Amino acid sequence: MVRFTEIITSMLLFLLLFLQETSIQGLEESAARTLDQESGEVHEVHCSRERSRAAWNIIEEYLMPFVERERYQFSSKCRLHPDNDLFRDQEQHKIHVDISEWRCGYCKKKFRAEKFLDQHFDNRHYNLLNVSHSKCLADLCGALHCDFMLKSKSSRSKCNPAAVARNRHLCESLANSCFAINQGPSASRLHELFLRQFCDAHICSGKRKLFPKGGKKKSSIFYLSISILSLMLLPLFYLIVYLYQREIRRGAQELRRIPQAARKTKPS
Repeated sequence: MVRFTEIITSMLLFLLLFLQETSIQGLEESAARTLDQESGEVHEVHCSRERSRAAWNIIEEYLMPFVERERYQFSSKCRLHPDNDLFRDQEQHKIHVDISEWRCGYCKKKFRAEKFLDQHFDNRHYNLLNVSHSKCLADLCGALHCDFMLKSKSSRSKCNPAAVARNRHLCESLANSCFAINQGPSASRLHELFLRQFCDAHICSGKRKLFPKGGKKKSSIFYLSISILSLMLLPLFYLIVYLYQREIRRGAQELRRIPQAARKTKPS
C-alpha cells in the first residue's frame, strides 16, 4: 500500500512538472509570436541604439554635472544636445518597473527584458523617430569612449594610431562647436574641461586615464544608506548594553548573597 502511494505521488509530481514546463514554453512561444507579428514590417535604422545609449550615459554621468553647475545651455547645433539623439524620446518612454519587468511609456505594454522593449520600439513606434536628419549619437562613440562603458574592447588590444588621431580630432571638434571659447567664461571653462575629460585620453603612448575630472556623485546614496542603517542598529546596541549591565548587576547581587547565606548556616 505504501509502495502504491509512492508511485502515485511520483506520477503526480511528474505530471505537474510536465504541465509547468509546457506552460512556460507556451508563454515564451506566445511572446515570440507577438514580436514576430510586430516585426512584420521591419524598419531599418542605420544607427546603433545600444551605442547611442552608451554615449548618452557617458554624457549624463561625466559631462552634465559640470554643465549644470555652470548653468550652461547647449546650442541646438551642438551634437551633444539631447534633441540630436535619435532615440532620446523613446529612451525617456521606458518604464523600468522591476528587475524583470519593463513597460512601454507609449502603449503601456509590458516586457520581461529591455531588449524586448527595444524590439517593440523598433517595430511598433518607429514612426516616432525623427529620421529626417542625420542625428545618430552613436557616431560620437569614438570621441566619448563608449567601448569603456560597454566593456567591448580589451585593455590589452593594440592601439591604432590612425583611429586614435581620428577620435581625438572628433573630440576636439565637439569641444569647439559645443563650448566655443568666445561665448563667455562658462563656455571657456567647459571647453577646457571637455578637452581634459575626454580628449586627452586619445593617445597611444603612456598610460591614459579616462574621465579624470570624475562624474556624477553616487556617494550620497551610500552615506544615506549607512545613516539609515545606523539609526536602525542604534536602539539594538543600547538594548544589548542595557541587558549586559543588568546581568552584571544581577551577578554581583548573587555573589553578595552567597557569603550572607554561608554565615547564616554556619554552626555556633
